[in-house]
Amino acid sequence: MAHRQHQISSPDAQQGRRASSRFPASLMATAACSLLLGACSWIPGSHFISSNETAAPSGGSIGTVVADEPQAALVGHDVLARGGNAADAATATALALGVTLPSRASFGGGGACLISRPGETAQTIAFLPRAGTSKGGDRPAGTAASFRGLYLMQLHYGTVEFNDLIAPALNLASTGITVSRALASDLAAVRPALLADENARAIFGRGESGILVAGDSLAQPRLAGFLERIRVAGVGDLYNGALADVYTTAVQKAGGAINDDDMRQTLPLQTDALVSRQGGMDASFVAPPADGGLGAALRYTTGTSGQGAVAAWRASSGDKTLAAAQAALNGGRAGNGSLPALPASTSFVVTDHSGMAVACALSENNLFGTGRIAGSTGVVIGASPARTPQPLLTAAVLRDQRSLRAVIAASGQNEAADAVGDALRTAARNTPVPHEGTGRLNVILCHGNDSCRGSTDPRAAGLAAGTTNDTHN
Repeated sequence: MAHRQHQISSPDAQQGRRASSRFPASLMATAACSLLLGACSWIPGSHFISSNETAAPSGGSIGTVVADEPQAALVGHDVLARGGNAADAATATALALGVTLPSRASFGGGGACLISRPGETAQTIAFLPRAGTSKGGDRPAGTAASFRGLYLMQLHYGTVEFNDLIAPALNLASTGITVSRALASDLAAVRPALLADENARAIFGRGESGILVAGDSLAQPRLAGFLERIRVAGVGDLYNGALADVYTTAVQKAGGAINDDDMRQTLPLQTDALVSRQGGMDASFVAPPADGGLGAALRYTTGTSGQGAVAAWRASSGDKTLAAAQAALNGGRAGNGSLPALPASTSFVVTDHSGMAVACALSENNLFGTGRIAGSTGVVIGASPARTPQPLLTAAVLRDQRSLRAVIAASGQNEAADAVGDALRTAARNTPVPHEGTGRLNVILCHGNDSCRGSTDPRAAGLAAGTTNDTHN
C-alpha cells in the first residue's frame, strides 16, 4: 500500500477566496443561545433528546456534532444547520472550544483531526506544538499550533470562508459565555496554581480568592481582540507577521521561551490515515505523530492494550513514519508497557448530510498549559512538549461498503486509545457503545448516512446535537 505523507510548508500562504458564506450573521447569534444553556436545551430548528444523546428524526439528517463542551457543540451544529459541511463545522467547533474550554483546547495548544469522505482515503491532519528554542523563562512553553492546522483542514475540505467560522468564537469571547460544568471542573482542579498568575486571575478569578464556577458569566475581551486580529489580518499573521511578534513577546514575558522562528516552523502535517480492513468494514485511525490512533487500531484489531501498544511504539528506536505505523498495525504488534500520566485533552466528532465525518482531539500538553496568559492576546499558553509526555490523541471512523457506521474520538488521558478501540469493536457489532472506564467517548453511530445518533459520556458534561432538513425549509 502506498502512503502519502507531506508537510505543509505554509497553509496560511494559500489564501484563496471561496464562495460567499450563507450564514455569518446566524453564526454570531449562536452565542446568545449558548448563554441560555442553563435554562433550556432546545433552539429553533434543532432536535435534542438530552444533553447526552440526540437522534435525528425522519426527514434527512443535516448532521450531528458531539463535543465535551455544550456551547462549542452548538456552534458546530449551527454551521451544519446553515449549510456548512463537516469540515466547516469541525473548524468552528474547535475555534469555539478555544473560548469555552481554554483549559484543554486553548489557541496556545494543538491537536489532530481525522477526515473521512465516502470513496476516498481518510486523512490525518496533525498540528502539534513545537518546543520553544529560546533560552530562559521559568515556564517552558510550546508554540500555538491550532490555527494553522484548522486552517489547513478547512482550506482542503471546507466550503465557506474561514473568517465566517472565526466569527462565533469571537462573539463568544466578546459577549461572554456561561461557564460550563466541564470548564468549572477544570478550574477547580487547578485553582491555587492558576490564581497565582495575575493575568489568569483577572480572567478566571472570582472575588478576592475564588474562582469561576458553573453558571458564571465569562467574557474575554483580550481574546476577542486576538481573534479579530486574525480575522482581519489572516492566520499567517500569527506565524509570519506582526502578531507572531506580539504573541512570542507576550509568551516570553509570561516565562515561556518561544520566538518568531519557532512560530514559523510550527507546521501541520497531513498524511493518509491508518487503515484496517476486516469483516467487510474499513476502519480509519489518526496516524502518527498522533500515535493514539495506532493504539486504538491495535485494540480494535487484536483486543490488546492500546496504551501498551503506544508505550512500545514510543520506546522503540525505529522510524516513526506512517508506513512503519501501518506495518505495526498489519503485524498486530502489541505491547505490554505503560505510559506515564499523560496530559489532559478534549475531543469532538462531526458528520454531515453527505456522509463526511471529522473526528478531532485537542490538547495544551497540560491542563491549562503553562497556567499563564500571553499578555494582551488573552491566550492560555500551551506547555512545552519537551517537558511533558505527548498527549494520547486518538480518533477513528468506521465504514462498510455502503455507508458510514461510526465516528469516535476520546479523551481520558492514558485510557483514550483503549476506549476508542473498544467502542469501535462494539460499533462493528451494531450494538450500543457503553460509556464506562476512565476513557471519555464522543460517538456518532449511523445506519446509513441519513440516520445517525450521537452520544457523549453521561458522566461528563458534553452535548450531542443533531438537525434535520425539514426543520429549516
